[in-house]
Amino acid sequence: MNSGPPPSVPASPPGASERARRVVGKLLEPFDRFLRVQAASAIILMVAAAVAFAWANSPWRDSYDALRDTRVALVFGGESYGGTLRFIVNDVLMTIFFFVVGLEIRREIHHGALSSLKRAALPIVAALGGMIAPALLYLVFNHGAATRSGWAVPMATDIAFAVGVLTLLGKRVPSSIRVLLLALAVIDDLGGIVVIAIFYSTGFHIHGLGIAVAALLSIVLLQRVGVRQAALYVPSAIGVWVGLHEAGIHPTLAGVAVALLTPAEPWFGRDGLIACGDEVIAELRAAPTSHEPEEDVVAAVDRLAYASREAVSPLVYIQSLFAPWVAFVIMPLFAFANAGVSIRGGGAAAPHDAHVVSVGILVGLVVGKPVGIALATWLARLTRLAALPDDVDWRGVLLLGAVAGIGFTMAMFVAELAFAGSPLADRARLAILLASVIASLLSLAIGAILFRRRSSAA
Repeated sequence: MNSGPPPSVPASPPGASERARRVVGKLLEPFDRFLRVQAASAIILMVAAAVAFAWANSPWRDSYDALRDTRVALVFGGESYGGTLRFIVNDVLMTIFFFVVGLEIRREIHHGALSSLKRAALPIVAALGGMIAPALLYLVFNHGAATRSGWAVPMATDIAFAVGVLTLLGKRVPSSIRVLLLALAVIDDLGGIVVIAIFYSTGFHIHGLGIAVAALLSIVLLQRVGVRQAALYVPSAIGVWVGLHEAGIHPTLAGVAVALLTPAEPWFGRDGLIACGDEVIAELRAAPTSHEPEEDVVAAVDRLAYASREAVSPLVYIQSLFAPWVAFVIMPLFAFANAGVSIRGGGAAAPHDAHVVSVGILVGLVVGKPVGIALATWLARLTRLAALPDDVDWRGVLLLGAVAGIGFTMAMFVAELAFAGSPLADRARLAILLASVIASLLSLAIGAILFRRRSSAA
């Protein structure tokens, strides 16, 4: 936390008005507090989705479609590269979303909830149950060739919305449930990534895969020679994206591939940062006052900045840089670009197909998620494969299953792949929105009723 300047330093920067600074600070304080709340990302996401939905069902809905279909392109030497705004959001910006997801997976595998089989057993089993049951329930309602491709849509959990709901429930929810939810969501995302790579990639081309592999090898080579500047890895990351795109594999998976190669160990560490700081301060104190004293300060700042960056692993450092952009910019843009569904959705799709897709997604998310997670957890305990934390009982499992039924971002993404070019895509998105609202309200009701009783009984 920034505690302000030390007592020997003026309260305001040179040339700034202290009074104006205080006024602006007071005006921005509520906004700053809002952004620090865990539920803030979910709230912004919900607002973006609501605006898109309202616009798409207003008399100005044609302008919404026109905006999404606006073409953006970069021109180099007569060659044009680009696509519609919706393509930029769904295929380019969402690569950064998957990059952050991949970083979280890498972090959990290295020293988190997935770092050992004993710690990972419960969330792995629960996540598998929470993926298999919704997919099977969807297929119960969808036998036709036109609709069964959406079986993976209700498998996903939206971590931003899920954490937001638990945050609204407050301290009545045991912290172990939040830890379980995060681990479950990470495994859920990993499962979704595997499903996308295997089942939603089309027209495989070996030359594209060769480009992607060569780009990944260049990242490994840069790491082996000790390159630490993240910007120097960007061309290789772009090469992975282009290669997967050319190979027929969804290019957003490039973000995951690059993230899994990100180093998880720091170089300097805490002790190295302290030693560097002591050394720099000692040199500044010993240096004679010259006619250019700021040159010494600039050199000292550069050294301290480098030591600060290397005090944590590249994984943690890069994740801290990208996570706010994903939470507050990319995910809301994705929601805005994809939640604009007309309530007359279904278009030219057969009424029966539109109906079974909606029912399959609704039942899969709202019923399949909690039932699958509860059954898998029960079986894990029965077979002694895993045990619940001491402060989590069946009520916590029920809440975990209900909140995992909030699909939104990843579900929307899979729906776009499953029903690409089909009018059923709009019906699927509408069902995801409705299911996520129902799952959110159900989670809040379960948490408010069951955990209030538990706290009063205690």
